[in-house]
Amino acid sequence: MQQPKLEQATESSKARILLVDDHPLVCEGMTELLDRESDLLCCARAYNAEDAKAAIGAHRPDLVLMDLRLGKTDGLDLIKELMLLFPTIRVLVLSQLDEIIYAERALRSGALGYVMKEQATDELLRAVRSVLSGQVYVSEKVSAMALRRLVEKAAPIQRPQLSMLTGREMHVLKQIGQGKSTREIATSLNLSIKTVETYREHLKYKLGLANSVELVHYAHESLEELTEIVSPIDVSQLPTHSTPTPSVPQQPG
Repeated sequence: MQQPKLEQATESSKARILLVDDHPLVCEGMTELLDRESDLLCCARAYNAEDAKAAIGAHRPDLVLMDLRLGKTDGLDLIKELMLLFPTIRVLVLSQLDEIIYAERALRSGALGYVMKEQATDELLRAVRSVLSGQVYVSEKVSAMALRRLVEKAAPIQRPQLSMLTGREMHVLKQIGQGKSTREIATSLNLSIKTVETYREHLKYKLGLANSVELVHYAHESLEELTEIVSPIDVSQLPTHSTPTPSVPQQPG
């Protein structure tokens, strides 16, 4: 097997961090960021799952900072595998994938934190140090979502029923739950982007959701049920750029 591309640590007193990302430029930028810190050091870099496992075995890092997109490898599956192979390893996810959908899944897989790549470097460094100290780190948005779910479990509120939605609305909701963008949904359903945006507004109104974040969360939570009740669409049979049939009642001003 080809030897992993690794960089040797030079200061053992610093916290040793393994970077796992299939984009070399991202790894280079992250290495520079970490090595500027007095207490942190990039001890190795790996560009795929096999190299990551080899690097952990060879260098025993204090923290693995990894993306979820690693070519054909599912990053969530890799985290689970690392937990089995190296039970004491600490993993922090750094990804472009929507944290509302993926943060909880990453934590359930064994990661201790989740940070979006778009976040400021100060937040990333806080996350690194928090996870190194054994704490869980997620953004304020994810923390608020988790707290809201705890409150809802303590005092459950009746969940809006999917049965009130039209077939097309359920198709749109399902694809929102799958993490697809408005443009991707429009292409998949042979609709215009404006029409999909209108469907999103209908869904928020019917389901009593305050904003798009709540809509994405609801769609993700309902995905299993939607998969069972929503049949695949034959796009060739769909009208082009059709507009939603149902109208949304006007709310009192």
